[in-house]
Amino acid sequence: MSTRDLPEQIGDLPRIGRPANSALLSIGVSTLREVSEMRRSELLALHGVGPKAVRILETALAEAGLAFSE
Repeated sequence: MSTRDLPEQIGDLPRIGRPANSALLSIGVSTLREVSEMRRSELLALHGVGPKAVRILETALAEAGLAFSE
């Protein structure tokens, strides 16, 4: 599936780009709570998720009172 077929935003996640959305959807992640159960390094290991997407997710997590798993 082309990333063009994906929505720009999924669940309650911030806009992180279609490649990152695709990577998260491929592992069944579509909410901030699910992202908070992951380590930063796990996210960066996903093809399509880069440092910018992780920074955006980290900010959204903090605003929701959540953080990455350590």
